[in-house]
Amino acid sequence: MDAQLAAADPQQGDDGLDLAVAHQPALPLGQGMAQPVRAAHQAPANPAPVESRALVLSDFVPPKSDLPDRLIRFAYRLGLDGAMLSAPFRKPARPRLLATVESPLAGDRTVGMALRAGHFLVHGLKVPIAEVDYESSSRLAPPFERVIHGFGWLRDLATAGPREQGIDTAERICKLWLAANPRPGKCAAWQVEHVAQRLMAWLVQAPLVLSGRDESLRPSLLAALDETARWLDREVRRTADPLGAVLGWGAVTAAGLQLPQGKPRRLYGEAGLIAALGDLVGEDGGALSRSPIAQMDAIAMLTDLEACYAAAGRDFPAPLSLMRELLVPPLLAMRHGDGGLGSWQGNGATRADRLAALIDASGVRARPLKDVRHWGYHRLTGGKTVVQIDAAPPPRANHARWGCASTLAFEMSDGPHRLIVNCGGAALAGGQVPARIEQGLRASAAHSTLVLDNANSTAVLLGGKLGKGVERVEVERGILARAGGEAHRIEASHDGYLARYGLTHRRILMLRADGSELLGEDILVPPPKRGQRGKVGFAIRFHLGRGVEARLAEDRRGAMLVLPDGALWQFRLGGNDAGAGVEIEESMWVDGDGRPHAIEQLVIQGMVSRGGGQFSWLFKKTG
Repeated sequence: MDAQLAAADPQQGDDGLDLAVAHQPALPLGQGMAQPVRAAHQAPANPAPVESRALVLSDFVPPKSDLPDRLIRFAYRLGLDGAMLSAPFRKPARPRLLATVESPLAGDRTVGMALRAGHFLVHGLKVPIAEVDYESSSRLAPPFERVIHGFGWLRDLATAGPREQGIDTAERICKLWLAANPRPGKCAAWQVEHVAQRLMAWLVQAPLVLSGRDESLRPSLLAALDETARWLDREVRRTADPLGAVLGWGAVTAAGLQLPQGKPRRLYGEAGLIAALGDLVGEDGGALSRSPIAQMDAIAMLTDLEACYAAAGRDFPAPLSLMRELLVPPLLAMRHGDGGLGSWQGNGATRADRLAALIDASGVRARPLKDVRHWGYHRLTGGKTVVQIDAAPPPRANHARWGCASTLAFEMSDGPHRLIVNCGGAALAGGQVPARIEQGLRASAAHSTLVLDNANSTAVLLGGKLGKGVERVEVERGILARAGGEAHRIEASHDGYLARYGLTHRRILMLRADGSELLGEDILVPPPKRGQRGKVGFAIRFHLGRGVEARLAEDRRGAMLVLPDGALWQFRLGGNDAGAGVEIEESMWVDGDGRPHAIEQLVIQGMVSRGGGQFSWLFKKTG
């Protein structure tokens, strides 16, 4: 085996994408190493690097309405009562629901069955229903706050079996929550995002909580629903969280559709929702938080909202339908060979069936996004191999939710198996993943990229926020025409280490068209005529997928990687790397259900001159 690894050294063979170019001096982006050569039949590569400094907001406007509707919307915004505006000479209607909503979205049956058995199941952690502290002032882990106060468990319970079998459990939890939260407050239960999710859940899953035998629950829950809608009318305008605003305006609109005398609220909600979506989403349809979780939450909300429109006998507004169509393609571009999502910006590796169920429920049929200048997650495909790379700046402060210092990290899969991953799962910390390591999961070292001096390329702060670091990312893509066949190439650089260490990180990835080889090079480039003296520590990390076995070569300059299905990949270092070798260290990967798994990582580390350096490597499939 060691002999095979040595034979696979990319500098000794001419049938692969050789690494001899690693000996060339570092040049400005777009020059030097493996400059794309275009055949006559090939589309031209980008003539110049594309700067991904900031994302451009979408521009959506409310549906056209006549003057009376505009006046009603304006008056409702000023605080006039909806009943007075819609029926000024009638007595205000008592709280009730006007229709039954049939949402195509399904919950998690496993979680629903756990609820019927008497337990909340949150990211793999079971907690008895009777032991949960439902008071909004209690300090729960963020995942439990979202589940308990957002009432997302209602959908899971509805999916677990016939409605009659879940009513008792739903009533029990609702009574406990209402008793612990008799009035609005300023704690977790009254964050706009949680309030919006709770109100939407009550409206969409109403038969589960309003059709039981407990006569005292129905009036108290209807009163709470009405009070919650009024509270959200006022507070949704004040939230600084773009996703919370979108969910809030969506819930306001749904309440306007499902509660009596709701036309003023609906008009008010539609205008606010379309404006909030413009603030949440870039012009290519990707959420500005760059989080797949935010993308999925927005799609799910719009799907539920369309069901509310259908229940009310109204057409879904065209701008909202268009927005949902824009939201789906970026999500599809993040799928691996197994159909699940990559681990980016706090997301766990979302399961394929969960993603497919969401897309099917949305009714959107689209291809994966190709032009990702704003979304920033580039995708290379060849044969059964999929490579994803984060080639955009991290989200801005007002958009970051579980912000990660992941610039220029990549993931790679071979068919249904993931070969290279990021640790992921920061948004799921607080279940089986300890909350205390949430910041570590957001660090650069938790991603498959180069790290200098064990420092993050962008500062990782508390509360999911990010500080100073990467401001500028330049990207160039093309197709290489070589004697051994074509290869897809992407070259990107970021300035996250420039201010501190005087070095720009440039990463070049080239994937052979048949998917059998991924050649990579990490280059550290000092500013022209400003190179510093001395050395700084570096580490290039490749977190291996779950079930991948790694065996070091005898010369410690490569490794054999065995996938769960027996497929073999070789990893080799190039020659101009200051004598660095490969080591195997422990790591952790978080799946889409929030369960941590022990994995391994390949690490190349040592000291590099502040005058720059180059490190070339190759993944090659051999069987």
